[in-house]
Amino acid sequence: MVNGARRMAVSLLFIVVGVIAYLPCHSVRKFLLRCLGAKIGKNVSLYHGFEIRSPWKLVIGDGTIVGNHCILDCRAGLVIGRNVNFSSEAAIWTVQHDPQSATFEIYSAPVVIEDRAWISFRSTVLPGTTVGEGAVVAANAVVTKDVPKFAIMGGIPAKAIGVRNHNLTYEFRGHPLPII
Repeated sequence: MVNGARRMAVSLLFIVVGVIAYLPCHSVRKFLLRCLGAKIGKNVSLYHGFEIRSPWKLVIGDGTIVGNHCILDCRAGLVIGRNVNFSSEAAIWTVQHDPQSATFEIYSAPVVIEDRAWISFRSTVLPGTTVGEGAVVAANAVVTKDVPKFAIMGGIPAKAIGVRNHNLTYEFRGHPLPII
């Protein structure tokens, strides 16, 4: 009985966060996620359609932008630095199945995205990885190992394809289009 009630509560929470993701105002979305325990800095933009699992295990630094339809799996913990940009449909996973497990066991580990990193369109970051300061994960790349600071990573699995300028000074000021 307790297990059934817990599954029902988790299901309802998933629905609530799903509704929050489509509310037509950034400030309302952030307020409600904070009510669920997310720690969200100043000037953060959360564009519509995101999916956040376990928002109470989410930390987002000032000036970060989360694009349309991003997936932020925080079940094992997700820490996002300042002025990070997530392009549309990027996915961060902290839990996945172990493909070598005979019983399809779950593997989980926190993910850290450091300041001024850019997680590009439809890229995926897998459990237990850190994306270093100023690093870029190119479109459609899959990060399976830690990404060095200022590295530009591309491919599946992601490999270094370049180096980003180390003198990054930009700050996102939180002026998104108001109702998307």
